[in-house]
Amino acid sequence: MADTLEFNEIYQEVKGSMNDGRLRLSRQGVIFKNSKTGKVDNIQASELAEGVWRRVALGHGLKLLTKNGHVYKYDGFRESEFDKLSDFFKAHYCLELAEKDLCVKGWNWGTVRFGGQLLSFDIGEQPVFEIPLSNVSQCTTGKNEVTLEFHQNDDAEVSLMEVRFYVPPTQEDGVDPVEAFAQNVLSKADVIQATGDAICIFRELQCLTPRGRYDIRIYPTFLHLHGKTFDYKIPYTTVLRLFLLPHKDQRQMFFVISLDPPIKQGQTRYHFLILLFSKDEDISLTLNMNEEEVEKRFEGRLTKNMSGSLYEMVSRVMKALVNRKITVPGNFQGHSGAQCITCSYKASSGLLYPLERGFIYVHKPPVHIRFDEISFVNFARGTTTTRSFDFEIETKQGTQYTFSSIEREEYGKLFDFVNAKKLNIKNRGLKEGMKQSYDEYADSDEDQHDAYLERMKEEGKIREENANDSSDGSGEETDESFNPGEEDDDVAEEFDSNASASSSSGDGDSDRDDKKPAKKAKIVKDRKPRKKQQESKKGKDPNAPKRPMSAYMLWLNASREKIKSDHPGISITDLFKKAGELWKAMSKEKKEEWDRKAEDARRDYEKAMKEYSVGSKADSHRGERSKKKKKKQEKQMKGKGDKKGATSKSSSSKSPAKSMSDSFKSKEFVSSDESSSAESKKEDSEEEGAASPPPSSEDSASGSD
Repeated sequence: MADTLEFNEIYQEVKGSMNDGRLRLSRQGVIFKNSKTGKVDNIQASELAEGVWRRVALGHGLKLLTKNGHVYKYDGFRESEFDKLSDFFKAHYCLELAEKDLCVKGWNWGTVRFGGQLLSFDIGEQPVFEIPLSNVSQCTTGKNEVTLEFHQNDDAEVSLMEVRFYVPPTQEDGVDPVEAFAQNVLSKADVIQATGDAICIFRELQCLTPRGRYDIRIYPTFLHLHGKTFDYKIPYTTVLRLFLLPHKDQRQMFFVISLDPPIKQGQTRYHFLILLFSKDEDISLTLNMNEEEVEKRFEGRLTKNMSGSLYEMVSRVMKALVNRKITVPGNFQGHSGAQCITCSYKASSGLLYPLERGFIYVHKPPVHIRFDEISFVNFARGTTTTRSFDFEIETKQGTQYTFSSIEREEYGKLFDFVNAKKLNIKNRGLKEGMKQSYDEYADSDEDQHDAYLERMKEEGKIREENANDSSDGSGEETDESFNPGEEDDDVAEEFDSNASASSSSGDGDSDRDDKKPAKKAKIVKDRKPRKKQQESKKGKDPNAPKRPMSAYMLWLNASREKIKSDHPGISITDLFKKAGELWKAMSKEKKEEWDRKAEDARRDYEKAMKEYSVGSKADSHRGERSKKKKKKQEKQMKGKGDKKGATSKSSSSKSPAKSMSDSFKSKEFVSSDESSSAESKKEDSEEEGAASPPPSSEDSASGSD
């Protein structure tokens, strides 16, 4: 039998994390050396009380219990090494290496056993899990419930923070099972114990986070918050910073304590302890120490008897015990004279304090941002009104904070402060121009100035001026190109009726008639583009060929399912990112293959488009011919109705029109059917007479003679 056994790549479980190292067993005891830190744990052979071999996640494990209650766990053994270890324990440690398997039923109802510094949760005779009580930092009780909180392990990626046990009520009189459970835990746990008397006590202080009224007991090494529901013990070593901030109403004060790690209440974590004081509240304080102890411990920072405002006494005592400076607002002064700005963060209203080295927002949720964490700041317009603006801060880690609903009067002060601190302003040029616009509207009597409405009004004026210019140009164009013979018959009839009038009235009417056709032509001109707009709004033809896809899109459609199978649960955004990476890394030969497929698809598309365009042109020609025919029929029907009412008025000018019809026939009527009836010939001649230019005053006088 060898005197020593050595095992490499063995893992020691410490506070939930696994530390890699080497394990050596000798006659003198067990030695484990951490390969990362070099720390050595030495267990004397005389201290060993029990050894347990069991199956664990990393193969098989060895659990050693000492006579003073300590537990050591080592994992990473192979199953074949059990016999060698068992023989070594019998020969050198006089211990039987027992085999015990963990229960894997998944039940959550069992029995709790306390053995030394170990809490074991068992189902039947098999343990489910074990908790070293030295890892417990806090133990709180409720109705039939006990909550264990654990020390945070900075070396582990994931840490167990708390475990809750439900303890059913029992019929035994005089013994509370919940209190008995808690006392067993506290007797072995590494919990801060309130030993001795408190240095001083502040009663019924108003606390905003966590909300409620608490008695604060000041001990030499920790702070004890005692409320009606919860108790918190806060070591002074967890206090990072202290802030004393005046409220905007100048009648209250905030005292903020920054904590790391935070205090916990269920699933809620409080990184800041915020106390609210009234400036009018005074107190006389006597420390529970003699004057020599006070002088020796605090070196003149505190005295045995003190009096003053309550917030001054609390901040003074905390500063002396924590030994940290108290941060107060710097030189910043807002529009109202206060050292803070009213704003909203995450739908809750609060106060933003610009400090000498950062910003702090109170109170829900409290936020502290140091200047060295800030990447840039941004001034943005308010989303609903221009009477306010938003102040955005983005940190170097990419976290963005948006403080909204800040009054526009605060803009100049805040901008100057940020500029003086040499912070990077994202939209510096835009905001310098915006500053002027805010000052311009600062004395406005209107309740709300809508910049968007003003811009729309300006654009409307420009469009109206352009429309007037275009209408004037179109009016001149229609006056010059106006031809009475190409218009409807009612325009020609006006000239026929004016031809029988006297020369003086004809001159006056002709001036008025020159204006009337121009107006009518203008209306017709304005309607034409409207029809084009309506036609352009029609959707695409569903029968038209679809555009061909690019080489990348063809490859993506073919490879989409493969990417999904290689990366199960991948989101759409990540899928496209991954596809872009694969396409970029693809060889030139493979890309050329997809380029050829895309070229073939493009040729097929062009061929289909040619066939589609030929068919669509034929359809459009047929549609145009049918429209012209229909329009011609409507024109002829309208002419018949109008001429019947105008025959009596145009009798004086009938003979010259008739003589013209006998000598001249327009091209339009030459192409019509020559075998038409006499009535249609008469109507055609009347239409030609109506389409002829109006006679002059001399012609009308000779006709009347």
